[in-house]
Amino acid sequence: MTYRPLILVLVSLFLCVTFVLGTEVVAVMGVPEVVDPKHKPGWRLTFEDDFEGDRIDLTKWSYLPNWKRHDGYWSPEEAFLDGEGHLIIQVNEREGTYYSGAVATRDRFEQAYGYYEIRCQLPKEEGFWTAFWLMTDGVQQLGNEGRDGTEIDIFESPFSKEDRIQHALHWDGYGPEHRSAGYAPYIKGIYEGFHTFALEWNVDEYIFYVDGKETWRTSAGGVSQVPSYLKITAEVGPWGGDIRRATLPAQLVVDYVRVYERVHEVNTTAQDNYVEC
Repeated sequence: MTYRPLILVLVSLFLCVTFVLGTEVVAVMGVPEVVDPKHKPGWRLTFEDDFEGDRIDLTKWSYLPNWKRHDGYWSPEEAFLDGEGHLIIQVNEREGTYYSGAVATRDRFEQAYGYYEIRCQLPKEEGFWTAFWLMTDGVQQLGNEGRDGTEIDIFESPFSKEDRIQHALHWDGYGPEHRSAGYAPYIKGIYEGFHTFALEWNVDEYIFYVDGKETWRTSAGGVSQVPSYLKITAEVGPWGGDIRRATLPAQLVVDYVRVYERVHEVNTTAQDNYVEC
């Protein structure tokens, strides 16, 4: 009696690597080991929201105040969960006035450096744009370029008719001393279906990614050294086209947000990261 066929089967099971429903499954001695899709080698997860349930988690996010923003108003009514695992950031019109959703992690979560990622479906209507960005009060400081605070726009979506998004940096306030840099990559089909938008922010530079592919690398303005909080917003204005042509309500649909830090790095405070020149 030969055991060769049985040995071949066992070896095949041992070496088998498959992917099931987007989750990597590694067979070890024939026993599947599920690898967490949130796991990034070399990184530690520090913030996560998969938007489960029917209400925004107010321990992680706050609604931005109901104030005028460009040609509309931010309104808490336009930011909500759909009950199917998504955050909705909506643009709507009520009695001739335009309203849009906006949430932030200010006073709840801030981090300097790391990897910041959102998976979402961009709206295709015109007259507004949506964004995932990092913000800090230090952006208003002058004299040290962006090192004491930079607005980091991981993506903005004003170009739905062109298959482009925008990455951008803003520093030295928003007055006469304001400085900025940006890049608007063409990505065919970016306004169709879900995509990931990410930023690696390290001490030397910012590296932007779309669907895991690098799209822009820069150290413009120097590199911010202070913790920033997250913002997910929609804003009405002519940069995005003519809002009168839009079919409203229109929605940014967010699947998840995740933030990581390098494993060899320790969480730092504003005092740890700030370098006075």
